[in-house]
Amino acid sequence: MNADAERYPELDADERTTLSQFLDQYRHRALSRLERLTDAQARTKSLPATDLTPGGIVKHLAHMEDHWFIARVGGGELPEPWASAPLDTQPQWAFESAAGDTVEEISALYRAACTRSRQVASRLPTLDTTAPRPSFGKGPVTLRWVMVHMLEETACHVGHLDLLTDALPADPRWLGAGL
Repeated sequence: MNADAERYPELDADERTTLSQFLDQYRHRALSRLERLTDAQARTKSLPATDLTPGGIVKHLAHMEDHWFIARVGGGELPEPWASAPLDTQPQWAFESAAGDTVEEISALYRAACTRSRQVASRLPTLDTTAPRPSFGKGPVTLRWVMVHMLEETACHVGHLDLLTDALPADPRWLGAGL
């Protein structure tokens, strides 16, 4: 995932490729919104009705990548920082702890999580592969469900990032960015 070059998904690809390419497109957009910010801007709560910050959103997306691809459909254990994070008692930890992180740290965390997610998805034989663990107190989800869910979640949060970054004071790096 190169934050400098976004590629539009192929128009005639198979389902798995289409889901992967659209998810990567929105992953790219999340990173591009974050990586144009200073550390202070990434920590800024720019809208009065929410405690969300750009850095917190992208760190949350990193957590969701690992949660759904690694721990759920991949059947593995969460890597750090999630493995030792107090997620049971502080479910908003990813959002809140980003206040102590730099843009570079959050970007690296998200890139690594996305790489792990792609690796898990690529080694599963089909989109119908089911997770070894149940979700939502019900049955297991499929890789297809995870990919669609992460596409939905990432796209939604890119919209939040647009609102939060648009509410920041003007920064010359934003002028003419066209993203």
